[in-house]
Amino acid sequence: MSNENFRRELNRAFDGMAGQPSPTLSGRIRSAIARPTAARSYYWIAAAAACVIAALIVGVLFVANPLHRPTSNVGVPLPSPSASPSASPSPSPSPSPSPSPSASPTPSTAAFQCATTYGPVTQSGPVTAYVSNVATGAHAGYDRITITFGNGAPTSVEVQTQNNATFTKDPSGQSVTLAGDHGLLVTIRGADAHTTYSGSTDFKTGYTKLLEAQQVQDYEGVVQWGIGLSGSTCYRVYLLKGPDRVVIDAQTGT
Repeated sequence: MSNENFRRELNRAFDGMAGQPSPTLSGRIRSAIARPTAARSYYWIAAAAACVIAALIVGVLFVANPLHRPTSNVGVPLPSPSASPSASPSPSPSPSPSPSPSASPTPSTAAFQCATTYGPVTQSGPVTAYVSNVATGAHAGYDRITITFGNGAPTSVEVQTQNNATFTKDPSGQSVTLAGDHGLLVTIRGADAHTTYSGSTDFKTGYTKLLEAQQVQDYEGVVQWGIGLSGSTCYRVYLLKGPDRVVIDAQTGT
């Protein structure tokens, strides 16, 4: 149908409608219908272009995320948390050096004892310890007798006090009284006084306290010395090394 026929049919439709139409409405409709077809086509193309532009804008806004919607962190490196410094291990306290053991007291510094018996004190040594030397001496505060062994220490040493200076010689059983009124009996087991020792076996000293020292036994591995004292006394005993020896000090001034 041509444009002219379409306009006529439309005019008749408007005229046949019930009610009185607005005088301006029919004029506007006729004016719009009367526009050329090319103009209407231009408006349709412009509308379509506007829709496309609107869609592009919506897409751009969606991608740009203007509403700050949360996005995925996939592929985005996260900042490394600052590592807390590891605690430095506490330094181990250096072990305090162990105090060196006190040196053994020397015969001139040890305390005297007043007990009736010292020992017996046992120690390792050869089957028989051979006496190599016997000596006496007077010192400030004490008198001394020293019995030395040439091949090692004797196995046992014992000292006993007595209220007299009388001793029994073994194996004869003979009694002997030394100078003094008190005494010490020194018994050394695992010893021999006749194989390598050729010195004196009776010392008359004339000291203040230790008046006489005499060997009273050298038999079957037992050596005994009797010591005559001036009055009762306290004493001290040492078993020393280098060389092995037994030292007995009798305290003076008591």
